[in-house]
Amino acid sequence: MDHKTFRKHAHKLVDWMADYLENIEEYPVRSQSSPGDIYRQIEAAAPENGQDFEQIFADFKDIIIPGMTHWQHPSFHAYFPANSSPPSVLAEMLTATMGAQCMIWQTSPAAAELEARMMEWLAAMKGLPEGFTGVIQDTASTATLVAILTAREKLTDFAINQSGFQDGQRFAIYCSRQTHSSIEKGVKIAGFGRESLRAIDVDEAFALRIDKLRSAIESDLASGVKPLCVVATIGSTGSTAIDPLPAIAELCEQHDIWLHVDAAYAGSAAVLPEMRWMFAGMEKVDSYVFNPHKWLFTNFDCTAYYVRDQEALIRTFEILPEYLKTREGGQVDNYRDWGIPLGRRFRALKLWFVLRSYGVEGIREKLRLHIALAQAFAATLTSTAEFEVMAPVPLNTVCFRWKPAGVDDIEKLNHLNAELLETLNQSGKAYLTHTKLNGAYVLRMVIGQTNVTAEHVEHVWELIRKIAADMSV
Repeated sequence: MDHKTFRKHAHKLVDWMADYLENIEEYPVRSQSSPGDIYRQIEAAAPENGQDFEQIFADFKDIIIPGMTHWQHPSFHAYFPANSSPPSVLAEMLTATMGAQCMIWQTSPAAAELEARMMEWLAAMKGLPEGFTGVIQDTASTATLVAILTAREKLTDFAINQSGFQDGQRFAIYCSRQTHSSIEKGVKIAGFGRESLRAIDVDEAFALRIDKLRSAIESDLASGVKPLCVVATIGSTGSTAIDPLPAIAELCEQHDIWLHVDAAYAGSAAVLPEMRWMFAGMEKVDSYVFNPHKWLFTNFDCTAYYVRDQEALIRTFEILPEYLKTREGGQVDNYRDWGIPLGRRFRALKLWFVLRSYGVEGIREKLRLHIALAQAFAATLTSTAEFEVMAPVPLNTVCFRWKPAGVDDIEKLNHLNAELLETLNQSGKAYLTHTKLNGAYVLRMVIGQTNVTAEHVEHVWELIRKIAADMSV
């Protein structure tokens, strides 16, 4: 494809992109495809000769789009959102066009220095205490693995990187039973083994119980097991529960345990001064992660990871073969040494575009709207006889279930709510997901898509009530 042809097709694609964003509500939120539908429409082998781009794009629209779940649909209320925004999309276009591999300062100085400044912007926006240094990772899963590995090396004076695990070494990592599955994955990848992870019981608000954590740490110490790291969660995946960070921080300080805070979704809320109560105790935290790609209108992937001991982070991951040596040396930040991959995308550009386009106040306005919509939805559920809120609603995630009059058996209630959810999602008019809390199957409604309004929330509520009314109990 020559430059002239590229220009022609690029204009067409941008027109399609704008139409897609403008008309996204015409698509079913969740793909209506069945397993294998897309696979069977794709040729079994790559073509021997190049094909016309018009045909490629036509197949994209006819084959691929029907198989996509539309995460930017304002009736997408599943999981946590992977938010986007027009400024972020435009930045991604520029990033893709330049195709830069930003592994070290010299390969693109602007990428490295913009990243440093964006981490400072975010820290100031969120009111982070002094002493944190930030770097962009791809996902919170990776950032948490980085934290666990750094904790491992700092505790052992970087001996495991050098010589591997020694016989008799036993470590423990702690988190609540509501913590994200990436913690377990990180523990396994870091070489500790699943049995080293302690899943701590939670209270009635689904937050980690500090008494149970204290008991687990004391038991491990008595057994010769070294407590390595505690992962506190601010905004758990299931219900956005808030772990008691000040008490956890005090306990970690007492026993010299690395404290990592996973605020992958809820971390964006700290942009709101009135929500910073959730982050009390951050001055004693060793590392912290949140995802601008979840609730800060920045395209996936873009994770902000902060650490207090920058030297420990770099010593854990640095490696300097001859072909990566440059004359700048210690004058610059070579971010290839701040995490797992050598290769790095220019993620800071889209963050820069978003923060400048919306401004801090524009972002606060959207976050406050989302929280207010969730609070109103929870109030509506509470005032409705056959629905009940199943967890506290500190942010914009509402966990609830349908409880028809006269039905008290938990298994039947679980079945009814699973059927309600599947019927709702199959309609294509909204998309929610579920979790289980104390054995109860509950629906999760996350109100955080970039362009969601009160009308969208009301529409979903009407659908839920209608489906429930049509179901036989």
